[in-house]
Amino acid sequence: MIQTWLQPLPHGITLSCRAAGERDRPVLLFLHGFPEAAFVWDELLLHFSRPENGGYRCVAPNLRGYERSSAPADVAAYRPKHLVQDIAALIATEGGRLACLVAHDWGGAVAWNIANQLPQLAQRLAIINSPHPGTFLRELVHSTAQQQASEYMNFLIRPDAERILADQDYRRLWGFFTSWGGAPWLTEAVKQQYRDVWNGPAGGPPGAGLVGGCNYYRASPLRPPTPQDPAAAAVTLPASMLTVSLPTLVLWAMEDVALPPALVDGLDEYVADLTLERVPGATHWIVHERPQFVAERLAAFLARPL
Repeated sequence: MIQTWLQPLPHGITLSCRAAGERDRPVLLFLHGFPEAAFVWDELLLHFSRPENGGYRCVAPNLRGYERSSAPADVAAYRPKHLVQDIAALIATEGGRLACLVAHDWGGAVAWNIANQLPQLAQRLAIINSPHPGTFLRELVHSTAQQQASEYMNFLIRPDAERILADQDYRRLWGFFTSWGGAPWLTEAVKQQYRDVWNGPAGGPPGAGLVGGCNYYRASPLRPPTPQDPAAAAVTLPASMLTVSLPTLVLWAMEDVALPPALVDGLDEYVADLTLERVPGATHWIVHERPQFVAERLAAFLARPL
């Protein structure tokens, strides 16, 4: 059974959360990406909460700006330090240390930062198609292929991006899912879960629920350079911000059009204890496409001695 609640945090942000499992058990925390929401993890929450699968306490928050979580109007409120603060505060409400932090896409961007800055908050890290900031910056600056693959980011920072995305019942967003190899998992019921998030509060303009997600892109310089905006080309990240000491599992779907396989090349330069599995035939939406596969690989990772 999935439980839902609103979790107020000490710094004034509230996160809407989904969970399964008892509170006195080791905690797995799952972070979603764009244009998704916490509900994408439901199958894994239920799976890992079962006694035969570890009996974990499994929690998936909606990141700030999503669903019923706080959605500050200021774009600067979506910078990494604020996102890290949210998740660190949430971890404190769940016992202070995770058995594993599991993340995809933008959730992974937050998780990489937590693993670097606050490694004491988790025993392990599991990343699913979310680029490490070091390899992502390298590819954005030096790879034409990555610049082209990430060009959508420069659309998402437009002031009218949410309105355009909402046109014709979110036609462009459905294309995000279906143009990367088809999406039989995208049933009408799943579509409605997405609409409920993207629509935002009742009475708001079309696509109001997308504003927060687009603000993540507006707040970050890690996007392709343009003649008007140096973007990633103006960014320098010191080594101290890139190293990860936690045991780390990376599952990388090889048919991810936006995040090509080159992003995992050289990852072991930053992650001391790395388990990397390249997954042929899977796309960016591997959590939807192959949840049982993801569960199996995560279970094997959790079973390894620390």
